[in-house]
Amino acid sequence: FFLLCTLVKIATLLFVYGSAHGSCPVLECWFMKEKVSGGLSGGPNQDKSLLYVHKHADSHRAESHDAPLEVNPDRLYFVTDPAATLCHRSLNPRRGSSNKPMCEINPLHPQPSTLELAVPLTEPALSPIYLHADWLSTALQSFDKTMSISAITRAPTGTKEHDVILTLTTKTVLVQSRLGAPVLLDCSFWADPSSPLTGTGFAVEWRYQFRGDGRLVLAYDGKSDRLSHTGEEGATLDFEALHGRGNASLILQEAKVHHSGIYICSVYLPYLQAQVAMELQVVEPPSLSIHPSPLPLTAQGQTINIQCEASGFAPLSLDLHWEFKGADGNTKVLGSGSLSSHRQLWDGTYTQSSRLELDTADLGRAGEVACVGVHPGGTRRVSVEINLIGFSSPSIEDSMAMVGVALVLYGLIKLVSWSFSGSGNNKTSIMWNGGKEKWRFLCG
Repeated sequence: FFLLCTLVKIATLLFVYGSAHGSCPVLECWFMKEKVSGGLSGGPNQDKSLLYVHKHADSHRAESHDAPLEVNPDRLYFVTDPAATLCHRSLNPRRGSSNKPMCEINPLHPQPSTLELAVPLTEPALSPIYLHADWLSTALQSFDKTMSISAITRAPTGTKEHDVILTLTTKTVLVQSRLGAPVLLDCSFWADPSSPLTGTGFAVEWRYQFRGDGRLVLAYDGKSDRLSHTGEEGATLDFEALHGRGNASLILQEAKVHHSGIYICSVYLPYLQAQVAMELQVVEPPSLSIHPSPLPLTAQGQTINIQCEASGFAPLSLDLHWEFKGADGNTKVLGSGSLSSHRQLWDGTYTQSSRLELDTADLGRAGEVACVGVHPGGTRRVSVEINLIGFSSPSIEDSMAMVGVALVLYGLIKLVSWSFSGSGNNKTSIMWNGGKEKWRFLCG
């Protein structure tokens, strides 16, 4: 009992110590220097920096940390994050791991937004004393590439002790969805309630980009509680969760092919903007069919024309090929055949076909021809049986069957022959006996 109590006490102390000292990581970041307009600069445009993150302001002091040799002391930052967004475990890899989070810091100059949606946020004049400070914008991605964070921090001019004012997070950096399924693109934000910038409301904007083209999906004015723009049918927000928990996630009621692309979630406070990006991939595997099916009975050595059609798939990338599985179980790859170009259907999905001229000379007596489609949404296959006639070299089983049939036929022929022979002898005997009796009758 004493040993058990001791172990419990030790475990409790370790837990408390770990919670107080090991919950927030030291983040290695690249500080991106501002480019000087005009002229050429031969020096590096980024410096290595460190972010010492804690939940409480009194948990660390700048003078208690010595800069490593490779880090400039001016690039040490001490960040207080009451929401502990920057303390997430995915930003703190195991010691010795080669996978580390990505982190980039840029200097920030707060200014009124020119976006029509966010202009009302800055109508009341705010104190310039609060805005006159050192502001940084930090972009992070977890070491497992599953989470992205955008953080805006503020420090009194000339100091390195920053407070987090606004964070924006997504846990859906890459989303794959089947066609027609509902989609949730995660985006949540936290704003410092003690900051004067959080008292006049917020705005949320979702934009879409694909191959250089972009469009506005949805815009929401949190100050007046209204949707100022809805450019996508079936796109909406959970407004109760938005105001209650800062959940600005985009909901697509039904995934369509044209939804594939990059989505950018932006949150606006007066003079501040943070954004995170994520990718949506709408993936639908193909449906395969073979024509003709079933295959006609074919003589060995002839050529069969077979066509495979793959339809209803997205995206375009599809590996379509043929295989033959013989009666012995061995599989032979026959190639991709003659491929057609892609055709796009009304719903945005694609079709493609392959035509195969199958030479049956070396296929054996029977087997299975399969069309295989390898796609990001999964591998699909469809097959038909093939039976050939006129084999030049029958199998052992066929030879034994032929011998058996020949023996049966021979036995039947002998049986019929014996039957006819027996019937003929009896008739002759009767005739002879009849003739003898006749002679006896005639001769007395």
